Amino acid sequence: MKKALNSFEISTHPKPDSSAVRTALWRALHVQTDAAPHILEDEIGLKLVEPTDDWQQRPDMKFTKRLRASIVARSRFIEDLMIEQSQQGISQYVILGAGLDTFAIRRPDIASALQIYEIDQPDTLAWKQLRLSEIGYELPGYLHFVPVNFETASWWDQLHKAGFDNRRPAVIVSTGVTLYLTKDAISATLKEISQLAAGSTLAMAFYLPVTLLDEEDQAMQEMAEKGAKAAGTPFISFFDPSEVVAMSNNAGLKNARIVGTKEIERLYFSGRMDQLRPASGEIFLLATT
Repeated sequence: MKKALNSFEISTHPKPDSSAVRTALWRALHVQTDAAPHILEDEIGLKLVEPTDDWQQRPDMKFTKRLRASIVARSRFIEDLMIEQSQQGISQYVILGAGLDTFAIRRPDIASALQIYEIDQPDTLAWKQLRLSEIGYELPGYLHFVPVNFETASWWDQLHKAGFDNRRPAVIVSTGVTLYLTKDAISATLKEISQLAAGSTLAMAFYLPVTLLDEEDQAMQEMAEKGAKAAGTPFISFFDPSEVVAMSNNAGLKNARIVGTKEIERLYFSGRMDQLRPASGEIFLLATT
């Protein structure tokens, strides 16, 4: 069952978040320039963005191979987690900070058995909804856009208004978000997530301080921090893995563990002949309720 593109009011000139655009282009660049087998096959975001012909020569595309590898690996990691959980009967999937995620459109074989809630800023979701229509996609009935102005509204309240059933377990994921939040805001979010029904799973990305990165990644991280600050979206929060586990435990979550770069390398990069490897700055918190 399809639904029309009228689930919320579209602003006159909506614009997507620049980091969401960059992430979508990195996924497409992986398909177009990295050797097979590809970790993730996703070029829908490229169709949404419709960049200029020279997009692959942008500095944030041309000189960020390890970051690109991290992005496609984290998308694959999340996708594998959701597929595994759906096979165990979980039917609700919440993407906090969804950006230009394409799982619901790209994998209907899995997604059609779920209720998927994409939460993000109103402009990003409005733009995405509009562009999906323009390139020939309709929102499937199982996909729910949940626009939230995080400065003035509660994502938790808006999620439930969108039809989320807190009596049933869910998978909730968050990538590329904690960098921009204070530690207090992250702790509050974790406490809200701990209220999900028993049997729910959280996968949330956190970012290491530059001193804990591999030496080859430190200069790129410092450049990224300067660029984010200049763009008015400064990076705020970095964490040692032990801090992340402590925050999870304090919030009431269970079975907290960290998935770091070495485990991601083992899962998705073993045996590759092109030397593609992920950057060392991102770690995942996995926890349950």
